[in-house]
Amino acid sequence: MASKEGGEKTKNAQGTGDNKEKRRKESILDLSKYLEKSIRVKFAGGREAAGILKGYDPLLNLVLDNTTEFLRDPDDPYKLLDDTRALGLVVCRGTSVVLICPMDGMEAIPNPFITQEG
Repeated sequence: MASKEGGEKTKNAQGTGDNKEKRRKESILDLSKYLEKSIRVKFAGGREAAGILKGYDPLLNLVLDNTTEFLRDPDDPYKLLDDTRALGLVVCRGTSVVLICPMDGMEAIPNPFITQEG
């Protein structure tokens, strides 16, 4: 009898654990306002891409259409070149997404932390 009660307690503990996992998988970002709009995504490892957000899920997996990858310098993987590569429809794995930003209102600025020699 004691083993059955212990087993039931384990089941109940697992049941509440499942609820915690479901809550944890909720996205902290509201990407619905960016659906059908151009966004730029930075990935772990330095890759960057821009495209139209077609869909997403709570794990931050993204579906981008008309995607363009910004190519990197072979000598410095974190330096982007002016070259791009058209990718089309892409599924981006959420675990590799580092940053998401809208394309409208985004502009490049000079780095204020670089000291000018001269």
